[in-house]
Amino acid sequence: MDNFELYNPVKLIFGKGEISKISDNINKNLKVLLTYGGGSIMNNGIYKQVKNALKDYNVIEFGGIEANPQFNTLMKAVKLARKEKIDFILAVGGGSVIDGSKFLSVAIPFKGDEWSILTGKAKIELGIPLGTVLTLPATGSEMNSGAVISRKELNEKRAFVNPFCFPKFSILDPYVVASLPKRQIRNGVVDAFVHVLEQYITYPNNAPLQDRIAESILITLSEIGADVIKDPKDYNLASNLMWCATMALNGLISKGVPSDWGTHMIGHELTSLYGMDHGQSLAIIGPNLYLKLFDSKKEKLAQYGRRVWNLKGNNNAVAKEAIKYTQDFFSDMGMKTRISELTDNYNHAPQVVFDKFTKRNWLKLGEQGLITPQIAKEIVEMSI
Repeated sequence: MDNFELYNPVKLIFGKGEISKISDNINKNLKVLLTYGGGSIMNNGIYKQVKNALKDYNVIEFGGIEANPQFNTLMKAVKLARKEKIDFILAVGGGSVIDGSKFLSVAIPFKGDEWSILTGKAKIELGIPLGTVLTLPATGSEMNSGAVISRKELNEKRAFVNPFCFPKFSILDPYVVASLPKRQIRNGVVDAFVHVLEQYITYPNNAPLQDRIAESILITLSEIGADVIKDPKDYNLASNLMWCATMALNGLISKGVPSDWGTHMIGHELTSLYGMDHGQSLAIIGPNLYLKLFDSKKEKLAQYGRRVWNLKGNNNAVAKEAIKYTQDFFSDMGMKTRISELTDNYNHAPQVVFDKFTKRNWLKLGEQGLITPQIAKEIVEMSI
């Protein structure tokens, strides 16, 4: 096991009806920026609950944060927040709203080019405190310090991590899952599942506890994924999905072990190119990345096959079958697993990914530095 540091200050408030506790966790003297997305919270009762909890506060609202939150949209919120002298941000939504609000947290007080926050060139020394009310279990953003932001005119999707972006608190009410479209639930299951795989399917590192925790999340998702899509009103199913998604990316299972994240880096390019759902891009790229990097990941793939899918046989056979089981799991939930199933305009995708990786100097990604621009291009070719 490798050396590591673990820091996660997020206060989680989990369960039905807990949205009312917003007022217990924000000082009433603070001016609050309430952020949300396209308006679904207006129809499912969440907005009303949040507003009731904030009835004694000075609140400024900013809606319209997109799925794959856009830099230009968020800059409008930055200008509004600076003008209004905001003291606290409350993000009500899924990972996109929360990610966008994390950017706001550090961009509002930042002096300089805000895009540099996302290119890794900025020195961030201050953040506006942030709380969240989670409405879609998927990204785990409610309990980590990372975010992913897109900029359409540059065809870019960039990730950043900063300790100022840890939420002060996050409220997780599984009851909200009942009102979600099946597509969003499906994306959430895949997103959480692949988050675990990125931290697990690498190479053996003598970290059995991390492996077992990761496997427990994968097994739980494999058992409940299809069921929660069919019956999102089942509170127990929804609760377990929400908790799995949070545990998948709160930093716990990554400690002391290598991580990959190649699937995400390549998947982000498909999202930029086609506006593809994040979870959908992961379902397409993940299995093919494992096939391409099979030799370096074979031992962990075999372990995964035996422990999660109960497969038997020699390492090679089990490892290959585990990839197929993963792809079938995605398909059984209604996910497409080829780019060509979603668009006819796919011929240029491999070269675009190659060019983007080269331009950014992403020459050795993955846990062993094996994902070169050429390998990324070939993975996309395999995914067509």
